[in-house]
Amino acid sequence: MADIMVRKRKRMREKEIKALKEHLFEIFGVETFGDKDAVDMAESSEYNLIFVNNDILGLVYEGKPFLTVRGLLKYKPEARAVTVDMGAVPYVTNGADIMGPGIVDADPNIKEGDLVWIRDIKNRVPLAVGMALRSGNSLKSKEKGKAIKAIHNVGDKLWKTGE
Repeated sequence: MADIMVRKRKRMREKEIKALKEHLFEIFGVETFGDKDAVDMAESSEYNLIFVNNDILGLVYEGKPFLTVRGLLKYKPEARAVTVDMGAVPYVTNGADIMGPGIVDADPNIKEGDLVWIRDIKNRVPLAVGMALRSGNSLKSKEKGKAIKAIHNVGDKLWKTGE
């Protein structure tokens, strides 16, 4: 395991799991974990983690639940996606914030402060999770400056914990 500290892990109640599942469905429009899955919530150094059958498939950042990159790979949603050009990929996978000029497409339903996921234009696979600093239409406008604050990406501590 990598150097992410996980503490206070406990099994969630059915009622809590149902509420979380419904919230994630509202965000992504895809079914996530099922009723038979074991879902745990745990604290870590940066955010709370959601374990589904011992895999970290979700996180809670500033009170907002969202899927991790592994969760995005498993459930394959389309909503809340931001697509970047191939030139931005090395920076995104190294944990850099996403700049406006590198964005080629974004979900128009994104609001400022929403958690979003970043994918590349060629393979369309999840690379990172971040917080939008602009709305979806503003993200598409390629304005200069920081557009998305990076929270979690392929290759970071959280990704390595799941290997």
